[in-house]
Amino acid sequence: MEEHFITLILEDESEIECRILTIFEAAGRDYVALLPVDAPEDDDTVYLYRYSEDENEEPVIEYIDDDDEYEIVDEAFDEWLDAQEYDELVSADEDF
Repeated sequence: MEEHFITLILEDESEIECRILTIFEAAGRDYVALLPVDAPEDDDTVYLYRYSEDENEEPVIEYIDDDDEYEIVDEAFDEWLDAQEYDELVSADEDF
């Protein structure tokens, strides 16, 4: 699977290059999970944003400023992450 990257521009105008982990749905909307490329190995920071595409099919991400919405998105991402870990365990068992 091809990896995709995006550059985040933070409030302080600093930039962070991120790899797109996944685009997923929560509460009827699309969201994206971003992993900083240059993060230390022990840093498990993941950025979650609203995701859509404009009329030219270019990605658009929006900051989630509502705490309730963020909690729903965070739970959906955790479920996705758990499913990925389960899939890895099942495929590892199939190798035996």
